[in-house]
Amino acid sequence: MRRTSARFALATVVALGGVTAANAAEPSDAQAPATLAVGTPTGFGAGTTGGAGGGVVTVSDADAFIDAADSDGPLQIQVNGTIQLDDMARVSSDKTIIGVGTSGRINGSGLNIREADNVIVQNLTFSNSDDDGINVEYSTNVWLDHNDFTNPNDGALDIKRASTNITVSWNHTYDSDKNMLLGHSDSNAGEDSGRLNVTYHHNWFDGVNQRNPRVRFGDPVHVYNNYYNDIGSYGVASTEDAGVLVEANYFENTDDPFHLGEGSSDDGSIVARNNHFVNSGSGQAGGSVGSIPYGYSPDPAASVKSIVTAGAGVGNI
Repeated sequence: MRRTSARFALATVVALGGVTAANAAEPSDAQAPATLAVGTPTGFGAGTTGGAGGGVVTVSDADAFIDAADSDGPLQIQVNGTIQLDDMARVSSDKTIIGVGTSGRINGSGLNIREADNVIVQNLTFSNSDDDGINVEYSTNVWLDHNDFTNPNDGALDIKRASTNITVSWNHTYDSDKNMLLGHSDSNAGEDSGRLNVTYHHNWFDGVNQRNPRVRFGDPVHVYNNYYNDIGSYGVASTEDAGVLVEANYFENTDDPFHLGEGSSDDGSIVARNNHFVNSGSGQAGGSVGSIPYGYSPDPAASVKSIVTAGAGVGNI
């Protein structure tokens, strides 16, 4: 079932926060709303609250954004317009980063959520990164929701190095080759085994080529209610002892929806159920997957295309 959330009058919140890039170092806690994030996460990232309760800043240039994103303590950051980055910008713990209306954009490079806990990124367009759109490593309790990702040099959204308890929801990715990697190396079992638990739901994988996601070690990983159209190489790959539940997704014009192993990586496991296929292959499943430790109610797979195309990406929160 589509996550319901009140549509948010961000212009009103800007007035409430009363803070712009010029004085971003001094947020007005007294006037800050409890949270800028719209809705609540489900799945493995359900405990994420981001910068809730912290001050509100509105930024419109790179220097102000970089300072705010890597500051100490809880903070809610509104991105108004295009932030032009030359390098990956670090995001520290207890942050909410949200685009204003449909104008919020991170261009030229991306976000590095590293050694952080409790981060929300919502309603932003990530374009033309010289690296990843978002990289998550050594981080927990992360919710990445209703963003657009296009034309990264490397991955659109990569999660690795012992990160866990993450939800990736309602994003729209397009013009991307290596889309979403989960677990960066076959040799990193010591850090990654027992971690890399991620929920991917209601994302629109729109003509992207591969890694939707490509998974190592995480078990269980939950991939449900996503819409895949015109996928070039493959949809989901499970490798290196990973266990992936591929459930109630809609695959259209996708010859290889999901398979075991990839490149030189050994096979993982996939349990596939209740998926819908249009002009697509049937996929390769096998092995067993750990039980999903949370309650959820998936939409019927045949309805996922219309639900996701109407609701995913920037401007649809």
